[in-house]
Amino acid sequence: MTYTDAIGQTFAAAPGARIVSLVPSITELLCDLGLAPQLVARTGFCIHPADTVRAIPKVGGTKDVNLNKIRTLAPTHVIVNIDENEKPVFDALREFVPNVVVTHPLAPLDNVPLARLMGGIFCVEDKADAWCHAFEQEYAALQALPKGPPQTVLYCIWQDPWMSISADTYIARMLAEIGWRIPDLGPDRYPAFEWNDALVAGIDQVLLSSEPYRFTEAHVDALEKQIGKPVQLVDGEMMSWYGSRALQGLRYLRQLL
Repeated sequence: MTYTDAIGQTFAAAPGARIVSLVPSITELLCDLGLAPQLVARTGFCIHPADTVRAIPKVGGTKDVNLNKIRTLAPTHVIVNIDENEKPVFDALREFVPNVVVTHPLAPLDNVPLARLMGGIFCVEDKADAWCHAFEQEYAALQALPKGPPQTVLYCIWQDPWMSISADTYIARMLAEIGWRIPDLGPDRYPAFEWNDALVAGIDQVLLSSEPYRFTEAHVDALEKQIGKPVQLVDGEMMSWYGSRALQGLRYLRQLL
């Protein structure tokens, strides 16, 4: 049996694979599927589960990958993501890594095929099935909740310049699960914007994410005074990390409701 990744590449089951994960959320998922002993490297941003990943060597960040370190570790598989890793890195890895698995979850339910892909390639299908069952139960619980009135929310990921997200992102689709939509700020996937009266008039509230910019309650207080609309701090990991943390993310959405 073969397994197909986000760009249509197929992979055979690989017991005993030597894995490098360049995607923080997938590193956590691989560990939760019992594959930590086969992880030979990770990025510095792969911080969960902390006690487990501490023993796994780092090979740079998601963008500034140390290809020489990876080459020395001789992995059989490297896991990358279309949003988090750059195509030149992917192209370079393919020159010396037998299997470069590409991922690109764009919505909460994409976590199910993602887990099955990891479980299938790395021969932990039973554990992946159990994880998928737990996820589907959490998703059903979220869907069963009565929805509040639709809202337009501005989700901020950066300051100086201010930056937000487009509707074509995992975060936006997470928010859509509770009936919240993102304002159209132009064609960019992560658009920069400036505060103005028209923008403020068109939104119901602002969400300040705890990552990648470290917004705090002090930012919340200052912005509420500036724009006169509700502002709240949200956990960026709960909103943007797919894989294992998506289970907690669905529960977090229920709290937001």
